[in-house]
Amino acid sequence: MTTWVLLRGLAREARHWGGFPDKLRCALPAGDTVVALDLPGNGALWRERSPARVEDMVAAARRTLAGVPHTPPYALVALSLGGMVALQWALEHREEVRGCVLINSSLGRFSPFWRRLRPASYATLLRLLAPGRAAIDRERAILRLTSNLPLAEGTQQAWTAYALEAPVSRGNALRQLKAAALFRAPAAAPGVPLLLVASERDRLVSVECSRAMARHWGAPLRVHPAAGHDLALDDPGWLAGLVADWKTRVS
Repeated sequence: MTTWVLLRGLAREARHWGGFPDKLRCALPAGDTVVALDLPGNGALWRERSPARVEDMVAAARRTLAGVPHTPPYALVALSLGGMVALQWALEHREEVRGCVLINSSLGRFSPFWRRLRPASYATLLRLLAPGRAAIDRERAILRLTSNLPLAEGTQQAWTAYALEAPVSRGNALRQLKAAALFRAPAAAPGVPLLLVASERDRLVSVECSRAMARHWGAPLRVHPAAGHDLALDDPGWLAGLVADWKTRVS
Protein backbone atom coordinates (compact mmCIF):
# COMPACT_ATOMS: atom_id res chain seq x y z
CA MET A 1 0.00 0.00 0.00
CA THR A 2 1.25 3.47 -0.89
CA THR A 3 0.24 6.92 0.31
CA TRP A 4 0.23 9.40 -2.58
CA VAL A 5 0.75 13.00 -1.51
CA LEU A 6 -0.41 15.72 -3.91
CA LEU A 7 1.32 19.12 -3.82
CA ARG A 8 0.00 22.15 -5.71
CA GLY A 9 1.77 25.20 -7.09
CA LEU A 10 1.91 28.96 -6.65
CA ALA A 11 -1.08 30.40 -4.75
CA ARG A 12 -3.12 27.24 -5.37
CA GLU A 13 -4.70 24.87 -2.86
CA ALA A 14 -5.80 21.24 -2.54
CA ARG A 15 -9.25 21.93 -4.02
CA HIS A 16 -7.66 23.13 -7.26
CA TRP A 17 -6.82 19.52 -8.08
CA GLY A 18 -10.48 19.17 -9.06
CA GLY A 19 -11.42 15.63 -10.06
CA PHE A 20 -7.85 14.38 -10.36
CA PRO A 21 -7.56 12.84 -6.85
CA ASP A 22 -10.64 10.69 -7.42
CA LYS A 23 -9.44 9.58 -10.85
CA LEU A 24 -6.05 8.71 -9.37
CA ARG A 25 -7.67 6.66 -6.60
CA CYS A 26 -9.61 4.71 -9.21
CA ALA A 27 -6.50 4.06 -11.29
CA LEU A 28 -4.34 2.90 -8.36
CA PRO A 29 -4.48 -0.51 -6.65
CA ALA A 30 -6.98 -1.00 -3.85
CA GLY A 31 -5.46 0.05 -0.55
CA ASP A 32 -3.45 2.97 -1.92
CA THR A 33 -4.35 6.33 -0.37
CA VAL A 34 -4.38 9.78 -1.97
CA VAL A 35 -3.88 12.88 0.21
CA ALA A 36 -3.91 16.44 -1.16
CA LEU A 37 -1.98 18.88 1.04
CA ASP A 38 -2.21 22.64 1.45
CA LEU A 39 1.04 24.52 1.92
CA PRO A 40 1.05 27.44 4.40
CA GLY A 41 -0.70 30.52 3.02
CA ASN A 42 -3.03 28.50 0.78
CA GLY A 43 -6.37 26.75 1.19
CA ALA A 44 -7.16 25.64 4.73
CA LEU A 45 -3.88 27.29 5.81
CA TRP A 46 -4.55 30.65 4.13
CA ARG A 47 -4.18 32.56 7.41
CA GLU A 48 -0.64 31.25 7.91
CA ARG A 49 2.49 32.94 6.63
CA SER A 50 3.96 31.30 3.52
CA PRO A 51 7.63 30.36 3.85
CA ALA A 52 10.01 32.15 1.50
CA ARG A 53 12.18 29.03 1.20
CA VAL A 54 11.26 25.70 -0.38
CA GLU A 55 13.07 23.93 2.46
CA ASP A 56 10.61 25.45 4.96
CA MET A 57 7.67 24.37 2.78
CA VAL A 58 8.96 20.81 3.06
CA ALA A 59 9.08 21.09 6.84
CA ALA A 60 5.51 22.40 6.89
CA ALA A 61 4.23 19.55 4.70
CA ARG A 62 5.93 16.98 6.92
CA ARG A 63 4.36 18.53 10.02
CA THR A 64 0.94 18.31 8.41
CA LEU A 65 1.37 14.63 7.60
CA ALA A 66 2.63 13.92 11.11
CA GLY A 67 -0.89 14.76 12.35
CA VAL A 68 -2.73 12.29 10.10
CA PRO A 69 -2.76 8.47 10.01
CA HIS A 70 -0.47 8.11 6.99
CA THR A 71 3.07 6.90 7.37
CA PRO A 72 6.03 7.17 5.00
CA PRO A 73 7.41 6.38 2.55
CA TYR A 74 5.21 8.58 0.35
CA ALA A 75 4.87 8.89 -3.39
CA LEU A 76 4.80 12.60 -4.24
CA VAL A 77 2.77 13.94 -7.17
CA ALA A 78 3.51 17.63 -7.53
CA LEU A 79 2.70 20.46 -9.92
CA SER A 80 4.94 23.47 -10.65
CA LEU A 81 6.17 24.98 -7.34
CA GLY A 82 4.93 21.80 -5.67
CA GLY A 83 7.48 19.92 -7.78
CA MET A 84 10.29 21.90 -6.16
CA VAL A 85 8.90 21.00 -2.74
CA ALA A 86 8.74 17.32 -3.70
CA LEU A 87 12.28 17.36 -5.02
CA GLN A 88 13.67 19.01 -1.90
CA TRP A 89 11.74 16.55 0.24
CA ALA A 90 13.41 13.65 -1.56
CA LEU A 91 16.82 15.28 -1.19
CA GLU A 92 16.45 15.95 2.53
CA HIS A 93 14.51 12.85 3.59
CA ARG A 94 15.11 10.16 1.03
CA GLU A 95 13.86 7.46 3.39
CA GLU A 96 10.41 9.11 3.41
CA VAL A 97 9.95 9.30 -0.35
CA ARG A 98 9.14 6.31 -2.55
CA GLY A 99 9.23 8.37 -5.75
CA CYS A 100 8.28 11.71 -7.33
CA VAL A 101 6.08 12.67 -10.26
CA LEU A 102 7.01 16.24 -11.22
CA ILE A 103 4.46 18.01 -13.44
CA ASN A 104 5.34 21.15 -15.40
CA SER A 105 8.01 22.09 -12.90
CA SER A 106 11.33 23.88 -13.41
CA LEU A 107 14.71 24.47 -11.81
CA GLY A 108 16.92 27.53 -11.96
CA ARG A 109 20.01 25.36 -12.29
CA PHE A 110 18.87 24.01 -15.65
CA SER A 111 16.64 26.71 -17.19
CA PRO A 112 16.75 30.52 -17.56
CA PHE A 113 14.12 32.63 -15.81
CA TRP A 114 12.31 33.47 -19.05
CA ARG A 115 11.57 29.79 -19.58
CA ARG A 116 10.66 29.14 -15.95
CA LEU A 117 8.03 31.90 -16.17
CA ARG A 118 7.24 32.95 -19.70
CA PRO A 119 7.21 36.76 -20.09
CA ALA A 120 3.71 36.73 -21.61
CA SER A 121 2.41 35.43 -18.25
CA TYR A 122 3.72 38.29 -16.11
CA ALA A 123 0.62 40.47 -16.33
CA THR A 124 -1.61 37.59 -15.19
CA LEU A 125 0.75 36.69 -12.35
CA LEU A 126 0.54 40.26 -11.09
CA ARG A 127 -3.17 39.66 -10.57
CA LEU A 128 -2.24 37.23 -7.81
CA LEU A 129 -1.53 40.36 -5.79
CA ALA A 130 -4.99 41.87 -6.36
CA PRO A 131 -7.16 41.80 -3.22
CA GLY A 132 -10.89 41.42 -2.59
CA ARG A 133 -13.52 41.13 -5.30
CA ALA A 134 -10.86 41.31 -8.01
CA ALA A 135 -10.72 37.54 -7.43
CA ILE A 136 -13.39 37.01 -10.09
CA ASP A 137 -11.36 38.59 -12.88
CA ARG A 138 -8.13 37.12 -11.54
CA GLU A 139 -9.33 33.52 -11.53
CA ARG A 140 -10.75 33.90 -15.01
CA ALA A 141 -7.36 35.21 -16.21
CA ILE A 142 -5.48 32.38 -14.48
CA LEU A 143 -7.68 29.77 -16.08
CA ARG A 144 -7.13 31.34 -19.51
CA LEU A 145 -3.38 31.19 -18.92
CA THR A 146 -3.10 27.70 -17.43
CA SER A 147 -5.82 25.69 -19.18
CA ASN A 148 -6.05 24.87 -22.91
CA LEU A 149 -8.84 22.29 -22.99
CA PRO A 150 -12.59 22.45 -22.20
CA LEU A 151 -13.24 22.77 -18.47
CA ALA A 152 -15.67 20.79 -16.37
CA GLU A 153 -18.88 22.71 -15.83
CA GLY A 154 -18.67 25.08 -12.87
CA THR A 155 -14.86 25.18 -12.69
CA GLN A 156 -14.54 28.95 -12.96
CA GLN A 157 -17.26 29.54 -10.38
CA ALA A 158 -15.64 27.04 -8.00
CA TRP A 159 -12.21 28.63 -8.33
CA THR A 160 -13.65 32.07 -7.67
CA ALA A 161 -15.35 30.72 -4.55
CA TYR A 162 -12.06 29.25 -3.33
CA ALA A 163 -10.34 32.62 -3.81
CA LEU A 164 -13.02 34.39 -1.76
CA GLU A 165 -13.18 31.74 0.98
CA ALA A 166 -9.42 31.30 1.37
CA PRO A 167 -7.73 34.37 -0.14
CA VAL A 168 -3.98 34.22 -0.69
CA SER A 169 -2.53 37.44 0.67
CA ARG A 170 -0.24 39.66 -1.37
CA GLY A 171 2.63 38.96 1.01
CA ASN A 172 2.13 35.19 0.82
CA ALA A 173 2.02 35.25 -2.98
CA LEU A 174 5.27 37.23 -3.06
CA ARG A 175 6.96 34.85 -0.62
CA GLN A 176 5.93 31.86 -2.72
CA LEU A 177 7.26 33.55 -5.85
CA LYS A 178 10.52 34.26 -4.04
CA ALA A 179 10.83 30.66 -2.90
CA ALA A 180 10.37 29.40 -6.46
CA ALA A 181 12.79 31.96 -7.94
CA LEU A 182 15.58 31.25 -5.45
CA PHE A 183 15.30 27.47 -5.33
CA ARG A 184 18.39 25.67 -6.60
CA ALA A 185 18.55 21.90 -6.74
CA PRO A 186 21.87 20.04 -6.90
CA ALA A 187 23.12 18.82 -10.26
CA ALA A 188 22.68 15.19 -9.23
CA ALA A 189 19.21 13.70 -9.24
CA PRO A 190 17.67 12.59 -5.95
CA GLY A 191 18.09 8.89 -5.28
CA VAL A 192 14.44 8.01 -5.78
CA PRO A 193 12.45 7.02 -8.88
CA LEU A 194 11.38 10.05 -10.93
CA LEU A 195 8.79 10.68 -13.60
CA LEU A 196 8.73 14.04 -15.37
CA VAL A 197 5.47 15.11 -16.98
CA ALA A 198 5.02 18.23 -19.10
CA SER A 199 2.57 19.96 -21.41
CA GLU A 200 3.82 20.81 -24.89
CA ARG A 201 1.56 23.88 -25.02
CA ASP A 202 2.19 25.15 -21.49
CA ARG A 203 1.97 28.97 -21.69
CA LEU A 204 3.23 29.58 -18.13
CA VAL A 205 6.31 27.35 -17.85
CA SER A 206 8.10 26.23 -21.01
CA VAL A 207 8.12 22.50 -21.72
CA GLU A 208 11.87 22.96 -22.27
CA CYS A 209 12.29 23.16 -18.49
CA SER A 210 11.13 19.57 -18.07
CA ARG A 211 13.18 18.48 -21.08
CA ALA A 212 16.28 20.03 -19.51
CA MET A 213 15.67 18.17 -16.23
CA ALA A 214 15.15 14.91 -18.11
CA ARG A 215 18.43 15.37 -20.03
CA HIS A 216 20.50 16.23 -16.96
CA TRP A 217 19.09 13.45 -14.80
CA GLY A 218 18.39 10.76 -17.37
CA ALA A 219 14.83 10.65 -16.07
CA PRO A 220 11.79 9.54 -18.09
CA LEU A 221 9.66 12.34 -19.54
CA ARG A 222 6.09 12.13 -20.82
CA VAL A 223 4.65 15.08 -22.75
CA HIS A 224 0.97 15.85 -23.29
CA PRO A 225 0.52 17.34 -26.76
CA ALA A 226 -2.37 19.73 -26.04
CA ALA A 227 -2.86 20.45 -22.34
CA GLY A 228 -1.85 23.65 -20.59
CA HIS A 229 0.16 24.22 -17.43
CA ASP A 230 -2.64 22.83 -15.27
CA LEU A 231 -2.44 19.34 -16.71
CA ALA A 232 -4.37 17.86 -13.79
CA LEU A 233 -7.28 20.13 -14.71
CA ASP A 234 -7.05 19.74 -18.49
CA ASP A 235 -6.69 15.95 -18.70
CA PRO A 236 -6.96 14.31 -15.25
CA GLY A 237 -7.74 10.87 -16.67
CA TRP A 238 -4.61 10.83 -18.85
CA LEU A 239 -2.46 11.97 -15.94
CA ALA A 240 -3.96 9.46 -13.49
CA GLY A 241 -3.39 6.61 -15.92
CA LEU A 242 0.19 7.72 -16.50
CA VAL A 243 0.93 7.82 -12.76
CA ALA A 244 -0.64 4.42 -12.16
CA ASP A 245 1.34 2.88 -15.04
CA TRP A 246 4.54 4.44 -13.70
CA LYS A 247 3.89 2.89 -10.29
CA THR A 248 3.53 -0.54 -11.90
CA ARG A 249 6.81 -0.11 -13.79
CA VAL A 250 8.69 1.14 -10.73
CA SER A 251 7.32 -1.63 -8.55
